[in-house]
Amino acid sequence: MPDFALSTDELRIVVRYVAAAAEDLLPVYENTHPGDPRPRAAVAAAWLFVDGEPRTRLQRITAIDAHRAAREATVEAARLAAQAAGDAASAAYLHPIARAHQVGHILRAAANAARIGEITTGSADSAIERAQRRATPELIDVLRRYPPAPAHRGRIAQLMAALDAALRAQSSSAS
Repeated sequence: MPDFALSTDELRIVVRYVAAAAEDLLPVYENTHPGDPRPRAAVAAAWLFVDGEPRTRLQRITAIDAHRAAREATVEAARLAAQAAGDAASAAYLHPIARAHQVGHILRAAANAARIGEITTGSADSAIERAQRRATPELIDVLRRYPPAPAHRGRIAQLMAALDAALRAQSSSAS
């Protein structure tokens, strides 16, 4: 697959998708680490971009801070929630290069939500279904410009690959 262009509007579509998944997970982090504003700040920075502000250092800095919060988290669910928040802010800088690892910047937050569902309820199904419902045709169009997500051994990678396949099939069946 050749590299391609992504418009600012397309980046906003991606960031909206990632930010919505991450925002749902903020209580998971905040219940474990009350008073730590880093993940919430990253999601807020993502929404600023979605709402029409230019992407700035704010998205980069808050993404780094949220990923740092993830590394410092004391439980897996909180780590995944903070990581999703960092992904939301950093999605404004998604690279238009045809590499499968770029799919993680689009789908990892939703895969993290699915994993948190497994941890807390024993099932990823409702999170995967929510992620599929949130995916607009425009998001799926962007996703399809990238190679499919690789199915590595890790659970997040497996969930991401399953979601990726479902979204690509959803797009095909809608055509």
